[in-house]
Amino acid sequence: MRISVLGVGYVGLVTGACFADAGHTVACVDVDPGRVAAINRGECPIFEAGLPKLLARTVGRTLSATLDAAGTIANSEITFIAVGTPFDGERIDLSQIHEAARIIGRALRDKPDYHVVVVKSTVVPGTTDGSVRPILEQESGKRAGVDFGLGMNPEFLTEGEAIHDFAYPDRIVLGGIDARTQDVLAAVYASFTAPLIRTNNSTAELIKYSSNALLATLISFSNELANLATALGGIDAVEVMRALHASRYLSTPLDDGSVVVPPIVSFLLGGCGFGGSCLPKDVAALAAHGAAAGVPMRMMRAVLDINAEQHSKMLELAHKHLPSLAGRRVTVLGIAFRPDTNDTRESPAIPIVKSLLAEGAHVMVYDPAAAAEAARLFGTAVTVASTLEAAVDNAEAILIVTKWDEFLRLPGLLATLGRNPVVIDGRRMLAPSAVGCYEGIGRA
Repeated sequence: MRISVLGVGYVGLVTGACFADAGHTVACVDVDPGRVAAINRGECPIFEAGLPKLLARTVGRTLSATLDAAGTIANSEITFIAVGTPFDGERIDLSQIHEAARIIGRALRDKPDYHVVVVKSTVVPGTTDGSVRPILEQESGKRAGVDFGLGMNPEFLTEGEAIHDFAYPDRIVLGGIDARTQDVLAAVYASFTAPLIRTNNSTAELIKYSSNALLATLISFSNELANLATALGGIDAVEVMRALHASRYLSTPLDDGSVVVPPIVSFLLGGCGFGGSCLPKDVAALAAHGAAAGVPMRMMRAVLDINAEQHSKMLELAHKHLPSLAGRRVTVLGIAFRPDTNDTRESPAIPIVKSLLAEGAHVMVYDPAAAAEAARLFGTAVTVASTLEAAVDNAEAILIVTKWDEFLRLPGLLATLGRNPVVIDGRRMLAPSAVGCYEGIGRA
């Protein structure tokens, strides 16, 4: 099929490249000439594992980028809206969604063929039908469900694993105003083997929020138990969670004696908090949307409150060994909110570093992918190390904030250097016995 995608950010570019790799002809539309030119050269403007190879395979063949929205929409059969929906603390900002709808609507005015418009961006329930539809109808002079289709197709992509998630989805939600819209969406995904869930647009929107809210809830649940284990003493939350994971509700023993553990179990482990562009924003938006509808959403508020306080546990552990951090050399390992990405949005590393600086510590930071982002965030207030060796060489305390595989080298590196700083493991990725002085979230 001929597909157009409005927005070439994280979701839009991954969506466009993966559809192109599946055999569709895809044109990605953006307002940034530099980004469009870079994509057409096969250069990847975002950090995402596997995406550069995907662009190399598809650009100039089945994938292109352009500034011409109207022409691209006119020459395609379906348009996906994949623009940003930031949250301002009270509601999501739909300005980019509205502008995309206006652009599409104007392009449809003179288009004789039936066209399907699909919201891919994360929007609160009621947005596609109650906000996007009126704009499309007003600008096009046409009627949704008669002259054009309108759908909602949420993404379930994990940064760092997005290409695999898109290519091998666990489910594909086809929201649509009618069966015809859903049929066109189904045709787009015809080569995919995942189950197709057909539903209306508002339900599709809530499915997306529910998915992220569940993951965030599991993390805050784990962190609350980890904090209790620390307060009680004599308990390691990792052992508690390991036993919890063994429950038949969370793992499935097979006849050959092996055990299948679902990926969701990885969210049931204490740590220094969640971040990123999705979980904090989406849970907060869901809570605010519920409150506006007269539903207090107390659990969602609790999830956010627990997460907002969790980064402070890292400094509490540091103070056990360094009562005053003024003038002390502290290294923070990991600035991205998760491994395999350079995305620092809502990363717990940000408040951790700011708190260390406020207490007068000399802060060194290291991240395998987010060095430039660290420099942008903190400027000259911190030293950005170029290697793990340089980051830990003279440290008195080392705080592990992001679960990069490279940090598994830390015990051997410290032994080689003959150093014995306190290691504060915010992701419980090291064995407590692996270093001479160890502290970890959920372990007194």
